[in-house]
Amino acid sequence: MMIFALILLGVLLNVGAQLLLKTGMSQIGHFEFTMANAFPVGMKVIANTPIISGLCLYVVSVGVWLLVLSRVQVSYAYPMLSMGYVINAIAAYYLFGEPLSSMRMLGIFIIIAGVYVVAKTT
Repeated sequence: MMIFALILLGVLLNVGAQLLLKTGMSQIGHFEFTMANAFPVGMKVIANTPIISGLCLYVVSVGVWLLVLSRVQVSYAYPMLSMGYVINAIAAYYLFGEPLSSMRMLGIFIIIAGVYVVAKTT
């Protein structure tokens, strides 16, 4: 049970990082990917608290992931990260108003079924 808690913690840290990065980029807004924009946009990115916080969460999630990999097979642990897609889609719906179409919901249920099958292999 402890390993599942570590995997879930890693997933949640990853989800939190993604949501913070999205929040930060929503504050910065759309930009053209050009050399002329590299410095001004880069400065906005490094001064943006949600982006910096998201990157910090990624660092912590890597530490948790290393703990997980030291304890279980990667072929078991890695598919569990797919739950991040599920949690992110639902969180993005509530936090950012992103659509959850019927096709997306079908994909979410397929992911959940796949993770369940992988979890039952231990």
